[in-house]
Amino acid sequence: MGQINLAVIGCGSWGRNLVRVFRDLGALKVVCDEDEGGREEARQLAPEATILGDFQTVLDRDDIRCVVLATPAETHEGLALKALAAGQDVLVEKPMALNCQQGLRMHKAAAKHDRILMVGHLLEYHPAVLRLRELIAKGVLGRVNYIYSNRLNFGKIRTEENALWSFAPHDIAVILRLVGELPLEVTCTGGSYLTPNLADITMSCLHFRTGLRAHIFVSWLNPFKEQKLVVVGDKQMAVFNDVAKEEKLVLFNQRVDFNNRQPVIQKGASEVANFPADEPLRRECEHFLDCVRTRRQPLTDSLSGIDVLRVLQACQVSLQLNGRPTLIGEHWFTDPRP
Repeated sequence: MGQINLAVIGCGSWGRNLVRVFRDLGALKVVCDEDEGGREEARQLAPEATILGDFQTVLDRDDIRCVVLATPAETHEGLALKALAAGQDVLVEKPMALNCQQGLRMHKAAAKHDRILMVGHLLEYHPAVLRLRELIAKGVLGRVNYIYSNRLNFGKIRTEENALWSFAPHDIAVILRLVGELPLEVTCTGGSYLTPNLADITMSCLHFRTGLRAHIFVSWLNPFKEQKLVVVGDKQMAVFNDVAKEEKLVLFNQRVDFNNRQPVIQKGASEVANFPADEPLRRECEHFLDCVRTRRQPLTDSLSGIDVLRVLQACQVSLQLNGRPTLIGEHWFTDPRP
């Protein structure tokens, strides 16, 4: 297939990382940002790239095979549909769209034009998460009974999307991948303290057919940064702490046995799980380029992106109804966001 020439659309707080990695991979040809500040950032990061301010000029170029959308979520559908219609493969950052209808239109457009459409659920490419998936598949943790994640920080405050839509997509994507199915029902509660009707803190609970439950706590009003995923199995427990500099994935040989119908706590030694020290974003970008070359579907394809949207949308409905249990699919063709 030869050289893949790629355009990154948006060079803001996250787009600059995509510019850096795709430049290092030798695929970056164009950076497009309607804001002069973004274009200046791109000139500093990739002086050899062509810097543009109009997305249409990217679509008109014959030398661009694919585009990477690192723009606000409300622009994703419109930009993706134009790029797909122009014959370009697309990597779109999370959240894929603002609701499932938009995501479904993007998916259908990719199928119609026979294009790759990949969603940037970065944690699914994290070596620690890949190792965790392997351990669960091998039965090292036993039957998984409970999963929880905390994604907390002070800052990264949005005024267009709430903390649920801004922080939770990564965690939802990982939990769905680990469990291997959609939840039947969700509940979500939260609080708005900075902007009316825009939740700064949410707690989402996911109930699965197997009896497994998961919860996701997100906040941008926390005094310290925490990014932690805990998986509780009936043989062992695992903790993925993405903030830790070392020992990011630790297994705890802890379980509960029964003796004469009485629970007996068994506490064994903890063990650090090893995994490659690869940068997750580089892995994600390499995977996208490989899918463009081979025409195989990405790990985080558009259908997985829609599944994440279904959970997000159901959580948003529950949030607006003060935590009322909401069935997955019950409202997935409407946009419940304020």
